[in-house]
Amino acid sequence: MHILVTNDDGPPSNQSSPYVHSLVTSLQSAGHTVSVVLPHTQRSWIGKAHLVGKSIKPTYFRPAPLSESNGRLSNTGTTSARPLPEDSNEEEWILVDSTPASCVQIGLHHYFKSRGPIDLVVSGPNYGRNTTAVFSLSSGTIGGAMEAAVCGVRSIALSFAFFDRNHDPAIIAAASAHSVKVIDYLAKNWDPNAHLYSVNVPLVEKVGEHKTLWTEMLQNRWTSGSCFQEIEVPEEEDEGAEEVEMQMRKAEERAGKKEQGVEGASGYNTPTGASHVRYTHKHFKWAPRFKDVYQSVEDAEPGNDGWAVKEGYTSVTPLRANFMHVAGFKGELEL
Repeated sequence: MHILVTNDDGPPSNQSSPYVHSLVTSLQSAGHTVSVVLPHTQRSWIGKAHLVGKSIKPTYFRPAPLSESNGRLSNTGTTSARPLPEDSNEEEWILVDSTPASCVQIGLHHYFKSRGPIDLVVSGPNYGRNTTAVFSLSSGTIGGAMEAAVCGVRSIALSFAFFDRNHDPAIIAAASAHSVKVIDYLAKNWDPNAHLYSVNVPLVEKVGEHKTLWTEMLQNRWTSGSCFQEIEVPEEEDEGAEEVEMQMRKAEERAGKKEQGVEGASGYNTPTGASHVRYTHKHFKWAPRFKDVYQSVEDAEPGNDGWAVKEGYTSVTPLRANFMHVAGFKGELEL
């Protein structure tokens, strides 16, 4: 097949994108033609978004041969502002300063014409699991596959679920080889009711000898409050401090005019001389409580995608590329 690969973790990196080079190599070894368009940087948790109004600029990544260094895969390469000559045999990937969904659009419609039509889009492997609704609804990996599906191209979102940060090259290689088998099986046995599949492969020893299961997506939710942590920032360290002070002065001036009966005075109701603002000025840091997800899996019955990965099995979940309506609602609303 001609397979387009994208992800939401960006170009190969031991820190943030350690799996994509291994998968591409495994797909190529299985005889597939692989074209690659990736975000130029980390784009996790971005779903199926596009950056509206932004002109997208490509750069060109030339991966070094995959090798091991100090017990880890060596994810290196060089980046250029211009593509290689047409007659070059060197491998080259496209990097774009946008989202996984935009990578799919650009890969499907603007590159690789000489390689023939794209038969399948594989988005991933994600650096971490994409099981349960909480993870899946925000996943850039699944978002990339969704974009392919709404373009009428079969797609698979692939995620590698790790249980520690010790990324053994042999385990990654085995997960990539197993993923190729799953991809080939799904491509040959595609269910006409499925627009895409979400596949989660656990990074465990001999994963190919473990079960691969059809699963449903676990419906869950955040239960511990905000996904953001409040950060108090001293005024002198905040770039917006001068603006806050200016707004306070304006509020005081408006309040003073209102007290004097000046026509048209409106806006803030801050009393004259007030030294407080409506809200405490603060910053917010992304800090979701993933224990909500893991606890929902523990509390659920077996058979869902989160449970399968927890047990060391590969999870395969057929999906439709829509937010499906709830059946049973018909007719006019009597308001």
